[in-house]
Amino acid sequence: MSMRTVDWTALRRRGAEPAAEGLRERKKRLLRRQLSDTATEMFMERGFDAVRVSEIADACGVSEKTVFNHFPTKESLVLDLGEATLDSLRTTLADPELSPVEAVLKILSGELAGITSWLTEQHDLAQAKTMLLRFGMLIGSTPSLRAYQRDMADQQVAVAAEILARRNGMSPHDPEPQIAATALLALWPLQFQALRRHLNRAQTPERLHDMVSADVQRAARLIETGLASLAPARHSE
Repeated sequence: MSMRTVDWTALRRRGAEPAAEGLRERKKRLLRRQLSDTATEMFMERGFDAVRVSEIADACGVSEKTVFNHFPTKESLVLDLGEATLDSLRTTLADPELSPVEAVLKILSGELAGITSWLTEQHDLAQAKTMLLRFGMLIGSTPSLRAYQRDMADQQVAVAAEILARRNGMSPHDPEPQIAATALLALWPLQFQALRRHLNRAQTPERLHDMVSADVQRAARLIETGLASLAPARHSE
């Protein structure tokens, strides 16, 4: 099956473009997008380890140095969306109008909506589903991608712990914000697992969205119960 049978790169481009953006910033953003999308296609066609960064550079008409100016590692070319999740945590989780669970569910809901909306737009739903499964298999079968994903997850937990500690007048090194952040970030792999489990069971993208959301919300309710007790520990004199 050819990568070109579905509009794969549209999924990775989803999201609002900056409201105010200069020509230089726009060129940089579009090149970064092109590099990441091209790399993803090449990795899925040939395997991650079989593709050299120099080949990605040649395909995009730039130097290898330019690729590394935009992406610090080969792994970040395909797992670049982890940075977007970090940015979302810094803004949404810090919102005092939202509980921590509400904030995380808002981020996850947006990411899931992006996937199911992309599926709705595809001409061949079955092939689009196959591409999503193949992308997951690429990551799962590549040790360096799994390691990079774990490192990114650790960064996300650290950022979430800092925000939760600040919200509760605690140190980010206290056990409460640490375990709370770990529990909240565990909803990401749970959502991906639910997506993979329900992908071929759901007849429509709308139904897929509902099934995955239901699983995530079940887990979130359990976390909400635990977070209700999040408060600074009282130490005896």
